[in-house]
Amino acid sequence: MSVNGKIAYQGEPGANSHLACANVYPGMEPAPYPSFEDALAAIASGECALGMIPIENSANGRVADIHHLMPSAGLHIVGEYFMPIHHQLMAVKGATLDTVKTVQSHVQALGQCRGRIRALGLRPLIGADTAGSAHEIAEAGDPSRAAIASELAAEVYGLEILARNVEDFDNNTTRFVVLSREKAWAPAGRGLTVTTFVFKVRNIPAALYKALGGFATNAINMTKLESYQLDGAFTATQFYADVEGHPKDPALRRALDELKYFSTEIAVLGVYPAHDFRVAARALEAEAAARLGKAGRR
Repeated sequence: MSVNGKIAYQGEPGANSHLACANVYPGMEPAPYPSFEDALAAIASGECALGMIPIENSANGRVADIHHLMPSAGLHIVGEYFMPIHHQLMAVKGATLDTVKTVQSHVQALGQCRGRIRALGLRPLIGADTAGSAHEIAEAGDPSRAAIASELAAEVYGLEILARNVEDFDNNTTRFVVLSREKAWAPAGRGLTVTTFVFKVRNIPAALYKALGGFATNAINMTKLESYQLDGAFTATQFYADVEGHPKDPALRRALDELKYFSTEIAVLGVYPAHDFRVAARALEAEAAARLGKAGRR
């Protein structure tokens, strides 16, 4: 896939992003970076061929900063990956649930385990990332301190798992996007496709309502819509959206054409195949809708 064959992720070895890299691209070398900015810069410079970046979690919402960083990074989304996330509570050897008083992890992981942390009576502390927190706990050697991280992180840093699968929801899942310096749109007409784009609307009444009207009238499924301010101004709002469909599909093409009438800027960040997780979810939804339809006709 590239000369160096590296795939960038944010965090330290043993992070969930590390696991995602290994799951999707086992032939590539996972390359850790301390921040999302560093990981994106490594992809943009060609130091890494791809990047595996978490964008949202089913239990705790969007990953902070990513929506701000991606539009200006000059990168392209070429894939998505949904990974079930299982968090382990870990500490140094000899520690027990009775000795542990605090738990450290990435803010996303803490949010995904909020209920269990409260039930255990632990004080949450925000760390840079999950595996990095495990690394810190291992180096500190303090039996009163624990970390929440992956099973791989416990192995890497020699920690004991005190409680397994401490996430609040059994279906806890994180969605990752795969980033590339090169544009690579998925071909049209080959299964479910996702299109991600950002746009700005004019600062006039009902601008967003009118801008989105074309997606409703053309029956386009918009699965994500996020807004955020730009440059510290309350009037410069940018929207980040995911829709199901390909820009070459007639319905989505019409919707995007209508969006242009009410927007000052539109930029497509990626057109990529839907992951099997999304495809399966849509099949279940269609099946449920069909059952409801039959029930309503009786």
